[in-house]
Amino acid sequence: MVSNKQLYIAMGIPLLFNAALIGILIAYINAKVDGLETKFDARFEVVNARFEGINRRFDAIDERFDCMRDLWRSELHRVEEVLDARL
Repeated sequence: MVSNKQLYIAMGIPLLFNAALIGILIAYINAKVDGLETKFDARFEVVNARFEGINRRFDAIDERFDCMRDLWRSELHRVEEVLDARL
């Protein structure tokens, strides 16, 4: 017959061993996921840098359109003054 202490040891040691293995497995998986996150973050930084370049180009184009609009307004104002002077 098995005493209570032997039964507790026979059941407790495998449970503790399995818990330790599961803990190690979870730590390993977390390390792998963190590695993947850093890789994706590095790739997205490159993509974000590309989008920043594109946004700067569009800002420059918007500025040129604003300048052209101001130029056209001044030219049209000058033409209006010439027409008013002739009439």
